[in-house]
Amino acid sequence: MTTEELLLERLARIEDKLDSVARMEAQLAAFSGPWENLQDLGRDLSLLMAPAVRKLNEGMAEVEVGFQLEDFFALLKRLLPSLKYLTWSLEQLENAVDWWQDMEPLLKVAVPKIIDYLEQLEEQGIFRINGAMLDMYTKIASHYTPEDVATIGDGFVQFHGIVKKLANPQLIEFLEKLVDLPQEVHLEEVKPVGPYGLLWKMRGPECRQGLGVMLELTRALGKLKAGPPPAAP
Repeated sequence: MTTEELLLERLARIEDKLDSVARMEAQLAAFSGPWENLQDLGRDLSLLMAPAVRKLNEGMAEVEVGFQLEDFFALLKRLLPSLKYLTWSLEQLENAVDWWQDMEPLLKVAVPKIIDYLEQLEEQGIFRINGAMLDMYTKIASHYTPEDVATIGDGFVQFHGIVKKLANPQLIEFLEKLVDLPQEVHLEEVKPVGPYGLLWKMRGPECRQGLGVMLELTRALGKLKAGPPPAAP
């Protein structure tokens, strides 16, 4: 082997070693970056450690005035037997959360419906009527004693019985005809009538019919004096 070949072989080995060194430097550079970051973080923490320790000591000094280790153990002794109640409370809280999750969709549908219904009642004046009734009861309570209110209540009960009788169709028909009578009376055409004129007027069918109605009413009015019919034996 010539001298030139030996030199070329040695140069090749040197280049291989230089490549290995370059690769090692690249790997060390990859690891040195995070390490430098950790070193920077350590320096920052070391700078913050002293103020933090000082604040912690000051806070513990303030707490030490009102806190003793015996208090912590007393609290721990009371807490340990109550763990079952705490567990039960947490279970009930979970049940309440589950119930709320089930009820929330229903409430989302029901609450707007209730609000719309209340708005309809407000538009119809139901709340104003209830307020007026409460004001009326307040005025009644300020002017009458409980005994008077009880008497008034009895009167209302009897009055409702009268209203029930007024609901009779025959009575309603009679009252409607009675209310319509003034429309058929022409006072401007009324003339004085003597005994003979009365006899002449009684020849008409309407007057005879009216006289019969008056006699029937007179017969019915006689029952007011007679009182209620006797009970059957």
